[in-house]
Amino acid sequence: MRISVPGIPQAILNAKPALSVKSVSEATQRLSYFLGYGNVAVLTGAGVSVDSGIRAYRGDDGRYMNPNYKPIFYHELMDSSEKGHAYRQRYWLRSYLGYPPVRDAQPNPTHFALAALQYTSHIGHIITQNVDGLHHKALQQSATTNWNPSSLKEDILELHGTLHHVHCSRGHVVDRGVFQDRLSAANPTWQLYAEELERTGTQPRTNPDGDVAIEHLGISYSDFVVPECAECLLEEHRNSVLKPEVIFFGESIPKAVKEESFAQIEKCDQLLVMGTTLATYSAFRLLKHALELKKPVMLLNVGPTRADGLPGVEKIDVPSGTVMRDVVKEILGSRAIEDQIISRMLQMGVVNPPSLTDNDRYPRAAG
Repeated sequence: MRISVPGIPQAILNAKPALSVKSVSEATQRLSYFLGYGNVAVLTGAGVSVDSGIRAYRGDDGRYMNPNYKPIFYHELMDSSEKGHAYRQRYWLRSYLGYPPVRDAQPNPTHFALAALQYTSHIGHIITQNVDGLHHKALQQSATTNWNPSSLKEDILELHGTLHHVHCSRGHVVDRGVFQDRLSAANPTWQLYAEELERTGTQPRTNPDGDVAIEHLGISYSDFVVPECAECLLEEHRNSVLKPEVIFFGESIPKAVKEESFAQIEKCDQLLVMGTTLATYSAFRLLKHALELKKPVMLLNVGPTRADGLPGVEKIDVPSGTVMRDVVKEILGSRAIEDQIISRMLQMGVVNPPSLTDNDRYPRAAG
């Protein structure tokens, strides 16, 4: 079975930069006009979470730009053989060490700006490729005694799943926090190591899918214990084939999720794509579907994307964090100040981007 990591076609990378809006003031104006009509679906990618400290997959320092990068594929992770067990030891040790920074990441101003536009019904649905749960967390943190945003959480579709749940090969689901505790209990030495990393602030580079590259530290995976599914044991089955509820390379998106993503594109009047190169076809086909339906499409992303040059796509080449608060204020006018819920949202959000000195394109051990 041959499966490759999706990327941007070389012809696009080699082409002259696509014509796009690069001025922050013009970007604010164009986005305000586009979103102001309402009933907009928003498709987000890893670039939206960069200000929260979570690196993008691609871009200048993205993980997939490292020529040595070798991901684990779905069929490898779910292999019940000894070889599959070794793959799971590798995956779960890396994920065990890399999950806490994703778990503790906080929404940034872009997440709260989108939440505010959900609240005002300018945005109908958010389809996200991100597995960090930050769109949900922004709504949760926006809750007040006067407003419960639980209904809006239903309008967020996690296209590629979530890191915050784990399931076994027999379908049992467990909260990631609970499974993280099981990993700690089964690996006390690694627990001490993880606690030392957090205490000293020496956390290895965490990737967007919640794992870390540690081969260059000379660490072996062979002694890491992947606990068996507790629910399977209650049913008198021994099963240590577990994975997060994330779509891996070579794994199909569940039919219900795929159908819902297309339905959301069909329900909207316009599509805004943010912080993604659209390298994965599961996202790119949604943009194509919107174009086929003759719906206006705006693309907000820094750098080249798979959609560059497509007729019907207006591109804005600025970071979302530099414009989205002002976009909300421009659309809502005095309401952005007078509505206490919106005003509060527009004051919330961390800005803690990853260090620019940590560039993953430099050669390092595979991983």
